[in-house]
Amino acid sequence: MPYVKVWIHSVWSTYKGTPLLTKEIRPLMLEHIRENAKNKNIYIDCINGYTNHLHCLFSLRSDQTITKVMQLIKGESAFWINKQQLLRQKFAWQEEYYAVSIGESDLKRVRNYIKNQETHHSKRTFEQEWVEFLEKYKFEKSTNPSL
Repeated sequence: MPYVKVWIHSVWSTYKGTPLLTKEIRPLMLEHIRENAKNKNIYIDCINGYTNHLHCLFSLRSDQTITKVMQLIKGESAFWINKQQLLRQKFAWQEEYYAVSIGESDLKRVRNYIKNQETHHSKRTFEQEWVEFLEKYKFEKSTNPSL
């Protein structure tokens, strides 16, 4: 059996950045994502977000890829919220997402960052946060269609 510990911090937004994850909807979505992930053997350490995006810290197993985990989390949660008819309009996630590996020494900082999204976004927008991530991790600058 391989011993693998790879931590991933991922961020993704609602389609076109529409603020659909209200204080009433977001907890339901987060709980559903946690339950679905557990059923699919995806280990989510923490997940939280704001009105138009989510952050997730998860660990990859040796037989998982970032792409597959993100498909399972995003695709199924969009299907679920639409099936539950929790919104007046159709829900969708933006196709793109951000994901970086996190070292053991950064876990506490990332966990705190994810847990404190409400406070964090009282000071800066998701658009500002997205640009900071791109710059910090030296991603090629592209236009996020949701911004």
